[in-house]
Amino acid sequence: MEEWMELEEPDRGLHEECGIFGVCDPAGNCAQTTYYGLYALQHRGQEACGIAAINDREQSFYKDVGLVSEVFDKETLQRLNGTMAVGHVRYATTGAGERENAQPLTIKYAKGTLAVVHNGNLVDVDALRQDFEYKGAIFHTTSDSELIAYAIAQARLHCGSVEQAVCRATSGLRGAFSLLVMSPQKMIACRDPWGFRPLCMGRKGEAILFTSESCAIEAVGGRVERELEPGEVVVVQDGQIRSIRDNCRGLSHMCIFEYIYFARPDSVIAGQSVHRARVNAGRLLARQHPVEADLVVGVPDSGLDAARGYALESGIPNGMGFVKNRYVGRTFITPDQQSREQAVRIKLSALASEVAGKRVVMVDDSIVRGTTCRQIINLLREAGATQVHMRVSSPPFISPCYFGTDIPNKEKLIACHNTVEEIRQLAGADSLDYLTLENLHKLAPDARCGFCEGCFTGKYPIDMD
Repeated sequence: MEEWMELEEPDRGLHEECGIFGVCDPAGNCAQTTYYGLYALQHRGQEACGIAAINDREQSFYKDVGLVSEVFDKETLQRLNGTMAVGHVRYATTGAGERENAQPLTIKYAKGTLAVVHNGNLVDVDALRQDFEYKGAIFHTTSDSELIAYAIAQARLHCGSVEQAVCRATSGLRGAFSLLVMSPQKMIACRDPWGFRPLCMGRKGEAILFTSESCAIEAVGGRVERELEPGEVVVVQDGQIRSIRDNCRGLSHMCIFEYIYFARPDSVIAGQSVHRARVNAGRLLARQHPVEADLVVGVPDSGLDAARGYALESGIPNGMGFVKNRYVGRTFITPDQQSREQAVRIKLSALASEVAGKRVVMVDDSIVRGTTCRQIINLLREAGATQVHMRVSSPPFISPCYFGTDIPNKEKLIACHNTVEEIRQLAGADSLDYLTLENLHKLAPDARCGFCEGCFTGKYPIDMD
C-alpha cells in the first residue's frame, strides 16, 4: 500500500486499524498465549499493545507504546498469567498515540472491573462524548473505545449481567466495533450489526479463543471454529459458550479493504482466503488492461500476491523487484519532502539485477495521495527499468472511511482532483490502470458476506448525515 501514514504530514485525525485477541483457558498461561496471538496480529497495529488478564477473579494488565516483542518480556507475562486474557495491538494517527490510548482499557466501577479491547470506529463520537460528559463522565483518553467501555459500565448498573449490559450498550452504537469484554468471571465477544470488522472464534484443547483473524488462532496451535455473525454476542463462562443474537439483522458489510490490504495473506475471512482474493485481483487486472512487458513485480507486502495473479494470467514472469527493510516500522514519520523521499529509499530499494533493461509491470494495492508511488516508480527507473506500467489492485479512493481505516479526506485524495491519465503523468508511469468497481465485486467469490465499499463509491451502509 502507498503508506501515507508514515510518509506524509501528520494531520490525519483519529481513525485507526487494530487487532484483538482473547483466550479463556482453565489451564492458565493465557497471557503467554495472548502474546503469541498478538505477535501474529502485529501487521494490524505497530504503535502500541497491551494485555489484561484475570487470575482468581483479580485483574492485572500491562500496556505500552511499541511492538509486542518490545513491550513484553518473560517476567511481565508471568505476572499477568491467569485463566482469561485479552490483548490488543494498535495503530493510531499522530496526536492520538499516547500511552493512555493503548488498550486494553481497564476500568473499576460499582459492579467490579472490566477490560475492553476494540477494533473499529464509531461514527457519532462527538455527540456520544458530549452526552456522557453532560452526565458527569470524565474521560482519560481520546479513543472512542473508552466511550464503549463507559457505555457498557453504565448499562451494567441497570442490568442483571455483563452480557446484558453489552447488548444494551452496543444496540445504541453506530459504526464499526469488534469487541472483547472481560469481567472477573466471563469473556464476552461482540460484533457490530453491520459486520464491518472481522471477529472469529476457535479452540485449542479446552481453551476458547477469539481474534480478529484466523491466522492468530492457527499461530497459537488452535483450530478455527467459525466467525461471529454481525450483531452476535458470544458469552464464555466456566468453559460454556452461549450465543445471543438479539442484535443480529441478517446484514453484512465487511470492509473490502480487509482483503486488499489489512489482513494477513494466510487468513481466511468469511470463508474467503485473503491470499486467493489478492491473486484474483491481479488476474482481473491482467484481463482488464494487458500490456507487453518482461517482468511483473509487486510492491511489498500486499502487492506481492496481486503481482503473482497478474503474472499467472498474463504469462509474464513474476520477479522480485524490491527489497524491503523489515526494521522500519509504521512510526517512521518524516517532517519534510526531502526526508520523505529519503524514507522511501530506506524502506525500499529496487533490485537492479532483476529490473535493469526490462519493461516492468509494478503492482500495488492502492494510491492515496500519489507521492509515494511516484518515488517508487523512480526507484525502478534508476535501477534501469526501461518502462514502468503501474497496476493497482483496488479502485480509486474518492471518499474517506469512517469505520476504522485511516483514509484522509477528499482534499488529500489524488483521485478526487485528477483523472487516471493525470495521475499517470504525476506518478511518472508509462501506463496506469486501477481495478474497476465491477471487478472489485469479483475479488472474493467465496466470501459469505456483503461488503462496505464506501471509500471507492462514497456510499456507506450507515447514513452519514
